[in-house]
Amino acid sequence: MVMDPIESITPYKDSSFAMLLEATRRGAEIHYLQQDDLKLLSGRATGTSRELAVQDDNDDWFEIGAERQVALGDLDVILMRKDPPFDMEYVYTTYILDRAAAAGALVVNRPQALRDMNEKAYTAWFPECTPLTLITRSMQDMRDFLREHGRIVVKPLDGMGGKSIFVVEKSDKNAGVIFETLTDNGRRFATAQQFIPEISLGDKRILLINGEAVPYALARIPSADDNRGNLVMGAKGVAQELSAADRRICERVGPVLREHGVLFAGIDVIGDFLTEVNVTSPTGIRELDKQFDLNIAGLLFDAIESELA
Repeated sequence: MVMDPIESITPYKDSSFAMLLEATRRGAEIHYLQQDDLKLLSGRATGTSRELAVQDDNDDWFEIGAERQVALGDLDVILMRKDPPFDMEYVYTTYILDRAAAAGALVVNRPQALRDMNEKAYTAWFPECTPLTLITRSMQDMRDFLREHGRIVVKPLDGMGGKSIFVVEKSDKNAGVIFETLTDNGRRFATAQQFIPEISLGDKRILLINGEAVPYALARIPSADDNRGNLVMGAKGVAQELSAADRRICERVGPVLREHGVLFAGIDVIGDFLTEVNVTSPTGIRELDKQFDLNIAGLLFDAIESELA
């Protein structure tokens, strides 16, 4: 697994950790790497790995073994679970993982898909499922979009966890500075969407495994003093069955993800609208497992083993 420092995670709610626990249950030998452990030498992907042991204990959840050099292509599976930001360092990492895949490793998710599917922008491939969405560098375009729709949501293309997401109203005198900040005065792309009032009922995270939806969503309901449906921003996670509209969206998006080698994804739905397609390091496993007595990582590993067969 390629991930952020394991000592920095919160085990009881970390989806990568759920995957590590499932790998342990299945008797896998686990190799732990961070981005700076990876390298290419004459086109061959290698890494400095530590064998990892984990246990489901919030106070003492891991033990790291000695370092060893591994040829990444000799590993059966590489789980790419490095959190955004999706910057050029992330892109360079996917090039290394591409070479590992060419040498025989199954990389989850496929490196090209990680590069191609920006979490905000990729909704443009499913416009019939989304609220009206604008991606632009132009501050004037954003002003016009706000003037036309009265209340909008604006956010950067490379953020995560609810950071730098703004709900802007036509009367907001801060709108100009928000647009300036998000676009870096017209030098960076940002996105604007029509505001969806059903955010008060939750921003639903739906997990898809090889294109098939887990039958429950985690509705992240904003706190009373925040518009953002993100758990790290204080939203409350409430598990619920998928609605008919949720299932229609999954039936539209799932086959496309499967075709592009995305074994594990998390789509975000507000009301009846798709707002994001998350393929880098989607979360929500442990919360849904707990509330519905599921084993979502187990379903993922079933799919992985089918790919390896």
